[in-house]
Amino acid sequence: MIFKEFIAKNLLHYALGLTALVASCAVSVIIPQILGYITNSLDKTNPLADSLSLSEISKLALIMLLLAMLLFGLKFCFRSLIIGKSRDIECFLRSKLFAHFQKLPPKFYNQNKTGELMSYVINDLGAVRMAFAMGFVFLVEGVLINFTTVIVMARTINLILTLIAIVPVVAATFVIFFLRAKIRRKFVLVQNAFADLSDKIQENLSGIRIVKGYVQEQEEIDKLDQASKKRLDLQMDYVKTSALVNPAIQVSFGICFSVVLIFGAIFAVSDNINFNIGDFVVFNTYFAMMIMPVTNLGRIVEIWQRAFASMGRLDNIFLAESDIIDLPDAVTDEISRGEIKITDLSFKYAGAQKNAVENINIHVPAGKTLGIIGTTGAGKTTLMNLLLRLYKIDDNKIYIDGVDINHRETASLRKNIGYVPQDNFLFAAPIDVNIKFFDEMIKKEAVIDSAKLACVYENIMGFPNDFATIIGERGITLSGGQKQRISIARAVAKDPAILILDDSLSAVDTNTEEQILSNIKQILNNRTGIIISHRISTVKNADEIIYLDKGRIVERGTHDELLNKNGEYYKLNEKQKIESSIYGDKTDVSEKEKNIRPKNGDVKIKGFFGNEGGGGLQ
Repeated sequence: MIFKEFIAKNLLHYALGLTALVASCAVSVIIPQILGYITNSLDKTNPLADSLSLSEISKLALIMLLLAMLLFGLKFCFRSLIIGKSRDIECFLRSKLFAHFQKLPPKFYNQNKTGELMSYVINDLGAVRMAFAMGFVFLVEGVLINFTTVIVMARTINLILTLIAIVPVVAATFVIFFLRAKIRRKFVLVQNAFADLSDKIQENLSGIRIVKGYVQEQEEIDKLDQASKKRLDLQMDYVKTSALVNPAIQVSFGICFSVVLIFGAIFAVSDNINFNIGDFVVFNTYFAMMIMPVTNLGRIVEIWQRAFASMGRLDNIFLAESDIIDLPDAVTDEISRGEIKITDLSFKYAGAQKNAVENINIHVPAGKTLGIIGTTGAGKTTLMNLLLRLYKIDDNKIYIDGVDINHRETASLRKNIGYVPQDNFLFAAPIDVNIKFFDEMIKKEAVIDSAKLACVYENIMGFPNDFATIIGERGITLSGGQKQRISIARAVAKDPAILILDDSLSAVDTNTEEQILSNIKQILNNRTGIIISHRISTVKNADEIIYLDKGRIVERGTHDELLNKNGEYYKLNEKQKIESSIYGDKTDVSEKEKNIRPKNGDVKIKGFFGNEGGGGLQ
């Protein structure tokens, strides 16, 4: 279907290219006939041959030269039109594949590695491009050349020699039929090995700081060597199989060419057979014309079998569908109030034995703030993923402004929610672009205001190019706190109806946290907010707080109400009071980092631009 769409758009190019290809084959067949006619005219022993003058021979030679120039022009045309379009089809498929990737749900990426997906975009699309370039041209040109030359040789020259000449074609067909399945199967193994190798490299480069931190460089090199050797072995096995085709065809042609020379010479000097020197020259010319297309059959088979293998792999990706599908009459209206209602919600990840969240009932009135706190793995982030409709749930479970989220358009739903996830992903782009998130509708003033509200404006202005400073991949040149605050600024700049902060203040110190929460309280005036955290100080001012444990709500109420219950919330509060007295409140350190923090004092590190900070751009 995808190929039909592309061909339909470029039908004229392919029609002109095929016309030029057919015409070039016709011209190729005519030239040897003129050469044979001239040769016969020079044979004084043949009484049936026409005697040509020098001027007539010169005219025929000129015609041959013009035909050769025409042949050059036609070949240039069909190669430009057909082979040139193969680059377009590669770009077309890459765009389609990338667009398809954007539609697939998170569970698809949980099951497929990044390096493997990259191999589809690079290697497999390259194999398909080759099939629609040299593979298509060689195939059509070879069929036309061989078909027309065999017909001409059989009807106008000599049937016996023609039968001898087609032996290599039959031999090539047999070899190709025997090896094609093996070639395709082995190429799939090569592509899979390349995907594993790509994934290994991508994973290693992404985690290079961990590798260096644990002094695992040599171990990782050894693992990569093993993956490279595995791919090399499979590649060599594939090459050994595909390399059998061309030698077999060339040996067959060599034998047949010798036989043709012997029998052709015998026929040419025989008085009983109508076969002269000119016919012998024409036949050998045609036979030589057949050699290249038939020899290319080996390469054609290799190209197409690689393409078929890659198409099979790509089909598996294109057939993968998202289970998040908008209804034809889905609501596209903007979320105006932000009221959230969750009723009897339970959810289990694919392959899991237990529910990630179970029997969740929550009501967040419009303009109110919900705080969510709980143990690690309690289902806090899962709950937000379901609210964003990243995973499929049953109807009548989550309502926003009285509308079931399954009945809302997904893009419209997510556009009205500002979400700051735990991982705080930033792109290798200028800071202002990260805050605007490539949305040119957001003005510079809004970017600055958002940065101020997120308490990161002063940090940004201290960078060499302030908002135009390009940060590293995934924001690696920033400290953890700076990444979190820029992510908050990105969500605020969106001006959403609902703002969700998923443990987004874990890497900032308590003073900065209080300032950010104070600013966010202004933003959340008449807006709905959900704040998730492991620190009670982050959620204590929420209108309602729920405590999650093993996917269930075990406690709910305001901060004071929960403390008075002397339950899990109270225990966590007392624990964090003790930690605060030990570690202090002014360190830009997360709860996880406290376990490894030096007890004899803070360690200050020179930042990326020479300032003291958390190892980033401070």
